[in-house]
Amino acid sequence: MSLKNSINTDQLPSHIAIIMDGNGRWAKEKGQDRLFGHFHGVESVRDIVEGAAELGIKYLTLYAFSTENWDRPAYEVAGLMELLADTIRKEVPTLNKNNIRLRMIGDLEMLPLTAREGLKEALNDTAGNTGLNLVMALSYSSRWELTNAVKQIAAAIKKGQLQPADITQEVLQEHLTTNGIPDPELMIRTSGEHRISNFLLYQLAYAELYFTDVRWPDFRKENLYEAIVDFQNRERRFGKTSEQIQQTTTTNH
Repeated sequence: MSLKNSINTDQLPSHIAIIMDGNGRWAKEKGQDRLFGHFHGVESVRDIVEGAAELGIKYLTLYAFSTENWDRPAYEVAGLMELLADTIRKEVPTLNKNNIRLRMIGDLEMLPLTAREGLKEALNDTAGNTGLNLVMALSYSSRWELTNAVKQIAAAIKKGQLQPADITQEVLQEHLTTNGIPDPELMIRTSGEHRISNFLLYQLAYAELYFTDVRWPDFRKENLYEAIVDFQNRERRFGKTSEQIQQTTTTNH
């Protein structure tokens, strides 16, 4: 029996973020090139996007490429960029068929021109969709994002558009690349690493973290269901006590 049947559809996380880790190691274990792992990782992306959309998840953010990844071997970066541009272009009809809207966060100016143009086209082509928001974190790093937000706020103060006393959490959030996207409630990282790796540091403040040893190319819907069931069995207190949470739940019912 699928774990899908154990999921309470009334308590789904509205936003799931995933660090897709282990493509290179998966390939190495099979005696293959790292790009072979990235290529097979695309199958997992398709399966997980489909699984999230079927469940009715509103936002799915995938950490596809960090700013630190630019330091990887040139052939791997070039191959990844080619794979990325090619995959996104091919997937647009499927995204539209499933009412999925594509969004991007990250320093996209660093991407090669062909990849940027392909992404822009895909963003425009899916902009009218109202189902799952698929957020791709490309050339993204949280420290870059926060530094960028501070620069923008400082520039607004310099122009007299903002006073230092006016800076609130909401103002900061408006200058993040995730502006308009709710914070993730569940963050999944594959391949056995127990780190956040410069991913959505501000936004993950109250997310439940789920780590699995499964390499990304082997991660499928059933693994996603397992993470969601685990999430639903946790008590989310947001700084309050268990008693306060139970009291609020009783009052709301």
